[in-house]
Amino acid sequence: MFPFEKQLTPGRLQIGRRGGLSSEDPGQTCKLGLRIPTHDHGVFGRLGQGRQSDRQTDSMASIADYYEGKNVLITGATGFMGKVLVEKLLRSCPGVRALYILVRPKAGQTMQERVSNMMKCKLFDRVREDDPDFHKKIVAISSELMQPGLAISPEDVEKLCSCINIVFHCAATIRFDEPLKHAVQLNVMATQQLLSLAQRMQQLEAFIHVSTAYANCNRHHIDEVIYPPPVQPKKLIDSLEWMDDSIVRDITPRLIGDRPNTYTYTKALAECVVQQESSRLNIGIIRPSIVGASWQEPFPGWIDNFNGPSGVFIAAGKGILRTMRANNDAVADLIPVDTVVNLTLAVGWYTAVHRPKSAMVYNCTTGGINPFHWGEIEHHVMSTFKRNPLEQAFRRPNANITSNYLINQYWILVSHKFPALLYDLYLRLSGQKPQMMRIFNRLHKAIGLLEYFSNQDWEWNSENMSMLLSQLTPEDKKTFNFDVRQLNWPEYIENYCIGTKKYVLNEDMSDIPAARQHLRKLRNIRYTFNTLLLVFVWRVFIARSQMARNIWSFVVNLCFKFLSYFRASSTLTA
Repeated sequence: MFPFEKQLTPGRLQIGRRGGLSSEDPGQTCKLGLRIPTHDHGVFGRLGQGRQSDRQTDSMASIADYYEGKNVLITGATGFMGKVLVEKLLRSCPGVRALYILVRPKAGQTMQERVSNMMKCKLFDRVREDDPDFHKKIVAISSELMQPGLAISPEDVEKLCSCINIVFHCAATIRFDEPLKHAVQLNVMATQQLLSLAQRMQQLEAFIHVSTAYANCNRHHIDEVIYPPPVQPKKLIDSLEWMDDSIVRDITPRLIGDRPNTYTYTKALAECVVQQESSRLNIGIIRPSIVGASWQEPFPGWIDNFNGPSGVFIAAGKGILRTMRANNDAVADLIPVDTVVNLTLAVGWYTAVHRPKSAMVYNCTTGGINPFHWGEIEHHVMSTFKRNPLEQAFRRPNANITSNYLINQYWILVSHKFPALLYDLYLRLSGQKPQMMRIFNRLHKAIGLLEYFSNQDWEWNSENMSMLLSQLTPEDKKTFNFDVRQLNWPEYIENYCIGTKKYVLNEDMSDIPAARQHLRKLRNIRYTFNTLLLVFVWRVFIARSQMARNIWSFVVNLCFKFLSYFRASSTLTA
């Protein structure tokens, strides 16, 4: 999926057989049937800013040079990807003037407290070393995406409209089981309102929207185009306004159709909303697949949450997860978070400088470029956690992946529910509150939400990503690397697992010898239990015939003879 069919230079746009657009043919029709005019809709043409010489200077500048002196607005800056984006901008684009981030009070914390806690995170250690005053470039704006006008004060609106040069829209709800009305409010309506605000920004040069590669997961082959939405967003929004939550809940399965959840459904609608503004704004759309821990920056394996594969890896390392329904041969389309961020910043630069005639989509995936399969991930996760075990593991790491539903249910019963019942019985007898069955039920629910993505493959066209990579200078290719062909999967998975131990669970690597000793203890307990269980089953259910008793006597006598021989040998040696 790395065929290079596009040549894109300043003032000229050519897209190969899958792109469907060419500036050399006036009024070309794209795959959605839209007529694309050929006159310049770039930021300077649309907003009347700058001069031709400025554009030529920008086109020659590196990515870091472009962001110098720029004011950037970021939504979702306190989330996983948003934090990495903020850190990368501050570290690799030190000339950036200011980062305006939309923040809301949450969990008893004020906006200022949330921002302060974010900047104390280990993620910013490298930035802190280079510039101890980096926090002065971060300007927090009080906002609530669920409220009209994003609940931004008139004073802040005026400030943003007068100074913002580029917008990165990363905010979204990523819960797969989010109620439809809530998902529409966060993923669609909030995007609409941000676009309305962006149209008022006098200095805006690019609007970059972060979507998902699974927005069109009901298709097997996914091109870098915006597909027709499952329903017109305005019609759905108008309908949801008068419906009771119970009615919405009942009709949700019919609305989302062949999509697996409200997340992918609403992200597809959001892309449509963004496309509707592409004639008035310079827009780029990033579609990452399953975003995981960092590959290289700011350090390998950084991760700060249990979402997605992280929670699965931790559950497997703790010995809680012993089975998962997935296709061993299916591609696990993980994408490191720093790869997504590097691509996002490069797309921001490219969109602002080259001003494509229509919104360009970038499928940020690994499956067609550097594939790695679920069976391979299972092998490397288990081997990593056996070498670098998590503290106080419930059992030794040993997970089985199967695509067979009945086999998976058998292992759930034997390896999950039965041990959970035994452990909860032990907790009850010792006067403690039982909790293991509740943990397993939550785990099964989370795994169930991932089954759709772990049992099938998709084909993503990545030509725009390849084209953009070819536009970078050698220095930018190093600083803003998103070439996933260089990704070494075994090394990445090992760093990912260690990252969950260090940064999510906050475990000290110096305690690994004690954790290994704990695993050896668990192994001995397992061997003892299995032996006792075998003896019990033999004596109660099998040893009722004369032949079985004779075999039992033979085995016991043989064991006694062996022990006697061992004792005699030890005595002679002494």
